[in-house]
Amino acid sequence: MADPASFRAQPSGATGCLVLADGTVIWGRGFGAVGANVGEVCFNTAMTGYQEVMTDPSYAAQIVTFTFPHIGNVGANGEDVESRVEGAVGCIVREDVTEPSNFRSAERFVEWMTRNGKIGLAGVDTRALTRRIRMLGAPNAVIAHAPDGVFDLDALIERAAGWPGLEGMDLAVRVTRDKHEGWEGGYWTLGKGYGRAAFDAKPHVVAIDYGSKDNIFRNLVRAGARVTVVPAKTSFDEVMALKPDGVFLSNGPGDPAATGEYAVPVIKALLDADVPLFGICLGHQLLALAAGAKTIKMHQGHRGANHPVQRVGEGWGETSGLVEITSMNHGFAVDAATLPENVEQTHVSLFDGTNCGIAIKGKRAFAVQYHPEASPGPQDSFYLFEKFVGGLG
Repeated sequence: MADPASFRAQPSGATGCLVLADGTVIWGRGFGAVGANVGEVCFNTAMTGYQEVMTDPSYAAQIVTFTFPHIGNVGANGEDVESRVEGAVGCIVREDVTEPSNFRSAERFVEWMTRNGKIGLAGVDTRALTRRIRMLGAPNAVIAHAPDGVFDLDALIERAAGWPGLEGMDLAVRVTRDKHEGWEGGYWTLGKGYGRAAFDAKPHVVAIDYGSKDNIFRNLVRAGARVTVVPAKTSFDEVMALKPDGVFLSNGPGDPAATGEYAVPVIKALLDADVPLFGICLGHQLLALAAGAKTIKMHQGHRGANHPVQRVGEGWGETSGLVEITSMNHGFAVDAATLPENVEQTHVSLFDGTNCGIAIKGKRAFAVQYHPEASPGPQDSFYLFEKFVGGLG
């Protein structure tokens, strides 16, 4: 990337910009909602599923740079929304958003972005921006769209520089639901849409919502569970009053250490009560914190649908060493060097060797850093839902 000062001159036709905290201004063509949103800039390498990415609560307070050039080609629809709460605040793309060419499309992606208050920026050299993130880390920034092309750059720079960033930020409270809910949705099939959950199914899984994706619950149902979803700050006594056969710890945004201030005591109590536990992403980090490990902020994070993860440690039998291609979305990680003796590392990233899975020895408690429910992503890891639900009895 060039020196920040060279980006201050606004090119003709620019109706959008990305203003980094260091003063860098990246110009482009705005689309979607009009205004300015602040967040951390990251990049996602998935080639499909832009709508699922934009509605994943784990992307709260983040601006997603899509490395895949064709965004908008399948339009948008109501079935591919992963959550109705806050997701990514904006996105950055190379090419102008294309017209939809898919029989499932209900509206143009630009219209969907506008209706949901998300700001887009097209015409950006996303390869250069991605290289910058890889070299310098994920920056804080403001993404802005003004159809008349008028921007107060000094105010936008000040806003970006003044935003505290994700470290130390508890975002789960912003994206969790506010009441208990019996999950009703089943698995999706072409031509039929989503099925219905069986409310008399056993076992009963209580899912703690730290910013969950809907497809997680659909896969728990598919594996044979009845699911009740509860808010992030649900107490141990409230969870146990629902008589769970197992408890699921969901994904979510923000710093796990901040969310852990109220989540970890509950998880510790569940471990002490020998309640079976399964965690994903933020839930994985929270389980690790409850077991005595620590988490760290990553330089650039892992986000995409093509991340290789290897099974390691004891207990995998003939499948030990097997590699799964996984979907990931996280900017924090469990520090493997801090895992206590009673915690086994079960998965590692083949990109950088970071921890991607743990199991608590002597407990029916395990978790993975990646997203086995996909949406978007490969389907290599659905076995984890069967492993959890099948072991509840």
